[in-house]
Amino acid sequence: MKEDKKKGIGLSFAWNGIIQVIKREKNMRIHCIMALFAICFGFVFQISRLEWVTITIVIVLVFALEMMNSVCERIIDYVKPEISVEAKIIKDMAAGAVLVAAIGSIIIGSLIFIPKMFAFFGI
Repeated sequence: MKEDKKKGIGLSFAWNGIIQVIKREKNMRIHCIMALFAICFGFVFQISRLEWVTITIVIVLVFALEMMNSVCERIIDYVKPEISVEAKIIKDMAAGAVLVAAIGSIIIGSLIFIPKMFAFFGI
């Protein structure tokens, strides 16, 4: 019985974390908007099941990395509030991970959607 209660509480904490990162992080809101575009394009262009899986994985990867980047930045600010070259390098590396995933998502989205757009418009 205790374990079920813990799972429920953990889920509410996790959900709150997702809400907080969306509220507090502009980049996360941008990622959410881009994900909605990708999902809408997926329906419009009737992408295949494999393409849906690929788009879903990419969206989840970008979201998870953006959340971890936000966590990293907040921990650094909490532990080392004064300006530090090392703290900046750590933050830059975490931001770089998000950038790599975002660029990868643009490439994958282009590979999936550009041919479908050409076909749709008869180009």
